[in-house]
Amino acid sequence: MPASTTAAFCGAMLEAAARPLSRSVARAARRSLTNVLAAAVGAARSPAVAVLLAAADEAGGTGDVTVPGLARTLDPYWGALAIGTAAHLDDFDDTHLATVIHPGASALATVLSLVPEAAPTGAAFLGAFAAGCEAQLRIGCAISPAHYDHGWHITGTCGVFGAAVAAAVLLGLDAEAAARALSLAATMTAGHREGFGSMTKPLHAGKAAANGVLAARLAGAGLDGPADPLGRDGVLEVLASTVDSGALGLTWPESHHWELERNTFKTYPCGVVAHPSMDAAIAASARVVELGGHQEITGITAHCNPLVPELMGLDQPEDGLRSRFSARHGIAVALLYGRAGLAEFSDAAATAAEVALLRSLITLAPDPGVARDAARLRITLRGPAPAIEAAVEHTRGSAARPLTDADLLGKARGLFGPVLGEQAAVLARDAIDRLPGTKDTSELLAAIRPELA
Repeated sequence: MPASTTAAFCGAMLEAAARPLSRSVARAARRSLTNVLAAAVGAARSPAVAVLLAAADEAGGTGDVTVPGLARTLDPYWGALAIGTAAHLDDFDDTHLATVIHPGASALATVLSLVPEAAPTGAAFLGAFAAGCEAQLRIGCAISPAHYDHGWHITGTCGVFGAAVAAAVLLGLDAEAAARALSLAATMTAGHREGFGSMTKPLHAGKAAANGVLAARLAGAGLDGPADPLGRDGVLEVLASTVDSGALGLTWPESHHWELERNTFKTYPCGVVAHPSMDAAIAASARVVELGGHQEITGITAHCNPLVPELMGLDQPEDGLRSRFSARHGIAVALLYGRAGLAEFSDAAATAAEVALLRSLITLAPDPGVARDAARLRITLRGPAPAIEAAVEHTRGSAARPLTDADLLGKARGLFGPVLGEQAAVLARDAIDRLPGTKDTSELLAAIRPELA
């Protein structure tokens, strides 16, 4: 392949993965890995994953790939598909706020699916994960916001590029072969926002990982595709009406920051744009109880960023998956229970009469002047009781108010707990912290398998 934007991009990514990560980037990578691994473990027993496991059985997909939270193992294809789907299923994974990409799911699925054959050192595993996340984010920055605004699910469409890069790292491809992998991956992008609220949405992340690994394998065998998919007249111009090629950072990493350092972690298992209003609702919940309880509420107005009704405008979701895309549901359960975890986004919570009634009282008031990580809630009650107001300037988990390492471990313990036990979360966190100096990934794998944990 001749010198091209794609080749230069791949060369930079491979070089970055091969170098020791800087202290700040390594910390960002470890935090992202801890968070997304916990999300995958938490969804290991979900109906969606069960469907994939049954399909894998029919297809003869048994292999040596560890699936977080499960005793059984799969082959690389079905492993990548199942892990990526589980990691994104509950919408509890990481979020890069500038692009709304959840990069960890497909990157995790890619690197875990290749462990048996690549046998990477801990440093190589972490470097491939970091480069896989970064590739997605750089390409996402180049096509944002036009791509997402047009209806694409950017986690799926950009995820395949990151997966191809991560796979190229672990399979030992050079820059030329990695560029071919991206050329092939460019023909495998998938995902649109119509799938939000269904099992299809998390499948986009799983499919991105499986497709990215396939692209890298085929490229390594000599198959090629379009000459320069990231360059002029390439796939990026198909995916977005405007493309910022400078965001690809071809001089990276010397003169570019890592977008991975801007990755954030959710406090609630739902669309991140609703989190500020939910923070406000939790803050107001105790006051509502003091004034007679939620039955006294006559109306709730959420002043929020316009993305809230656009992405999470569902009025009355029919089940737990759909409730993750209803800001009204998030606000309602936060007010009712003073919390909003996985239980509050279950089928039972979504269909509860008291939740449905409270959702019906909520008005979303979009305001372009309200930042994405801010919100203001006004709750009116019967009788003479004064209205309750609660404002959030920066939601928990945002770039301006990030989760601490202790917060992140607490979240991981809550997700690991029902599946492997809370102590497994500590073991996994410790294993991830030690990856830069380990000869393999055995300690990490032991922490996420039931028979070993």
